[in-house]
Amino acid sequence: MSKDAYIHKQLPGSPGGPLLFVFHGTGADENQLLSLGRDLAPQATIISPRGDVSEQGAARFFRRTGEGVYDMDDLARATDKMVGFVKAHVEAAKPSAVLGLGYSNGANVLASVVFAAPLLFDATALMHPLIPFEPQVEGSLAGRHILVTAGKRDPICPPNLTTRLEAYLRADGADVTVEWHEGGHEVRPNEIEAARRLFAGATQGV
Repeated sequence: MSKDAYIHKQLPGSPGGPLLFVFHGTGADENQLLSLGRDLAPQATIISPRGDVSEQGAARFFRRTGEGVYDMDDLARATDKMVGFVKAHVEAAKPSAVLGLGYSNGANVLASVVFAAPLLFDATALMHPLIPFEPQVEGSLAGRHILVTAGKRDPICPPNLTTRLEAYLRADGADVTVEWHEGGHEVRPNEIEAARRLFAGATQGV
């Protein structure tokens, strides 16, 4: 798969340093998480793809047929394409660590990539993911560090599904941290600090 499979932006970091992939939410684009990514991982090269699906003009990474109802065939397509895109960049950069950060729809496609290729990312921050299906992990998540962040009053991602995702990830061996806040689908400072800790831990000594 080509490094240019998606329209994307790239911010250079330290040569041989970490590679951080950031995945935007529905209706945003490749600019949404660039500054946050730079803040969270100052030494990393940041790669931010734009979703290749349009939902009434809003960019997404895969199709859905309703709120929380996914087109599973298109999710499979998007996952395969994204795995190839990430691998192409990793092979070219030879980074010290591979990090992932996704918000909302971006967290969903990132989670699906983690299920399909568990060894691809060293540490992954999933901000407000919604996984309304039972994931089939292609291997083991042992040694993978995953942060899930969520709002206790999130109307889009019900807390029980966040808890269920945590259980799936733990069952497959992942080192999981869940960071909650009292609000809804917005990102709050405690989530950002949790992601900062995650990435700092994953890049220590590299």
